[in-house]
Amino acid sequence: MVVAVEDGLRDGIAATLSDAGFEVSTESGYGIKAVAEFDPELIVLVGNPRQLNCCDLLSQVKSSEHTQYIPVVMLSPEGSGERARGLDLGANDVLSLPFDPQELLSRVRLQLRSKHDADELRDRLRVVEESRTANRQVVAAVDDERRMLRVGGLAIFIVLIAAAIVALLFFRRTQQQSTSVYAAITHLQAGILTQRQLMERSRAGRGLVERDPSPAGSRQSVELQHESERLRAKIAISRTNEASVLQSQLQIVEGRLQKLETESTFAETTIKSYEASICLIHVAVAFRDRATGLSLHYAALTSNGEPTVDENNNPLVSLTGSGPEVHLDAFGTGFLASRSGEILTNHHVAEPWWQSDELRKMLGHGLEPTIIEMTAYFPGFPRGVAVKTENISPSADVAVLHGNVSMLGIEAIALADRRRSVVSGAPVVLLGYPTALDAILARAGAETLRSVASASHGDSKQVMEELAHRRLIRPIATQGHIGDVLPDKIVYDAQTASGGSGGPLFNSEGKVIGINFAMLPRFGGSNFAIPVGYGKDLLKP
Repeated sequence: MVVAVEDGLRDGIAATLSDAGFEVSTESGYGIKAVAEFDPELIVLVGNPRQLNCCDLLSQVKSSEHTQYIPVVMLSPEGSGERARGLDLGANDVLSLPFDPQELLSRVRLQLRSKHDADELRDRLRVVEESRTANRQVVAAVDDERRMLRVGGLAIFIVLIAAAIVALLFFRRTQQQSTSVYAAITHLQAGILTQRQLMERSRAGRGLVERDPSPAGSRQSVELQHESERLRAKIAISRTNEASVLQSQLQIVEGRLQKLETESTFAETTIKSYEASICLIHVAVAFRDRATGLSLHYAALTSNGEPTVDENNNPLVSLTGSGPEVHLDAFGTGFLASRSGEILTNHHVAEPWWQSDELRKMLGHGLEPTIIEMTAYFPGFPRGVAVKTENISPSADVAVLHGNVSMLGIEAIALADRRRSVVSGAPVVLLGYPTALDAILARAGAETLRSVASASHGDSKQVMEELAHRRLIRPIATQGHIGDVLPDKIVYDAQTASGGSGGPLFNSEGKVIGINFAMLPRFGGSNFAIPVGYGKDLLKP
């Protein structure tokens, strides 16, 4: 958010940030209300620390519970003494006016990286606090159930009648305990999808699409076209001395429009060339008890085929349940990187529990994950292809899967072969499956969903196969620009979401320069890709 009284200076700062890929809001006044409404990741404040209105805004931002963590970069026309005063008043950084665009962008990126690290630490602390009680219940219940299994086994050797009584009591006790035993696992993903759940997920996905129906490039193009029309109208009625200034602004807008049109052309070419080589990866994970070898099951199913639930509507599960095995269904994106069937993706897609704070604590107390099935779904192919993990990087979130794709007739995607192919500010295209199953369901009609639910009988694997059979699986493309290039990551603003992990990031030459692996919510330049060189090192020569 750019806050400045002088229109020309404010517009110049906003243009510098916008050209670097940031989403910018401008505000002519010094209002804390505007800050709260926009909820920015960073504020660029133009002001003189001697002026009261400047100090008031800075003080309000830093004293409010809701805005105190927003970094403020101040631009001051005064000397070193006033810049130091700005820092004392709470500014995170202070630059002199007139400003250097490259220095401003570097300071902004530095503050955003620092804010990201601080936000991540606060989120981790919050998650740890929220899950502490549930984790204690999980550990206690697992230990109880394991001890009861040992007691039951010993009782069989003592007397058959006693064993029958113990088994009956154990069953009842298990039913009562199952809510606390594995709630933290089952709430992540239920393995049984009813027609009602499919319809709900479709509506949720469709709502996201309706709220944001067009890619960032399209929205920016429309905004620039409106700005061009506004400037032309002002030029037609302006005085001679104003016309030259407006004409200069119009040339800048027209140049940005031309740049967007060029980038759109390269994006369409990239999508047409490589869409068929980008797959949706479905990983089904089960959980085993190390001590007994038993797997986690639903306690039982209702007459409608849904898991029985407790009074809080949580599925009842147990190591000795009579229902289907509990599966965690994880999704990600991958892309064909060699003719021999090697697929590049993320480590956390190939092993969904890797670096998962939510699962790590529980898995450390007797439960271990096991991959039941891993399937890749390519656009236009009516069934999934079984894949398995071939290699995992020791230094980055990258993995190589392998499957027999010879019958698909698709081409491997070209990988960039030099570091200088990644340039800050350059346009990029990201292809993948953000929101995974939800986005696919959002594109399907109600009748199709009912048919899928009926044919799949609630099995997640069968749901995916039915969607593939109906040719509904295809990737989504978004456009953006590179914000920063670091040794181990590329920062860019092409939109994505959970499920887009492992997607290829293309440069303007139509070659993959990175593998998408992480994002930050609410920040336009928030997504991260691992340089493709880490993936090339894993591929077979």
